[in-house]
Amino acid sequence: MLPGKKVVLASSNVGKLREINQLISSLDMEVVPQSDFDVPDADETGLTFVENAILKARHAAQLTGLPAIADDSGLEVDVLNGAPGIYSARFARVGASDADNLQKLLAELKTVPEDQRTARFQCLMVFMAHDEDPTPLICQGSWEGRILFAPQGENGFGYDPLFWVPGEQCTSAELSSGVKNRLSHRGQALQKLLSALKMTV
Repeated sequence: MLPGKKVVLASSNVGKLREINQLISSLDMEVVPQSDFDVPDADETGLTFVENAILKARHAAQLTGLPAIADDSGLEVDVLNGAPGIYSARFARVGASDADNLQKLLAELKTVPEDQRTARFQCLMVFMAHDEDPTPLICQGSWEGRILFAPQGENGFGYDPLFWVPGEQCTSAELSSGVKNRLSHRGQALQKLLSALKMTV
């Protein structure tokens, strides 16, 4: 991986783009969103986070001719057997808003007591040097917490307002971006990816 190299980020999620760009600013590469190339979102037909991340990275690399970074992430709630999982962004329905997904999750957990509301965010991040890369870099981050009974906080996106972070005594949506980037599943996965990419320079 050459310093200063342009890399496409296989995402159209504005919140995710903002987080990843904040995190990746330390690496000497130019990261541009796939929307700059009019690349449509890939069909997420995988059954796991890593399958979907590879699908997205390959799709972006194929259509742009550039190396690609993609992630697939979501929320796993223990009492729901890991749901919403890979369907986190479309838990309520395809095209659901964050508010729709939050309301569905709260409804599913309505009668679940506090001590059984354990959950974690998972992130699988992939770097592909080209669309036929046989050995993509794959990094994982996990962030443990639990689900509240009502949203708190205005920062973040997705399930952040319901995700209680025990070590910080607040929700993910109440953390500053700097603290969140250090602790989060995406922050963990990206730090591992940055370390791996630096080894290849």
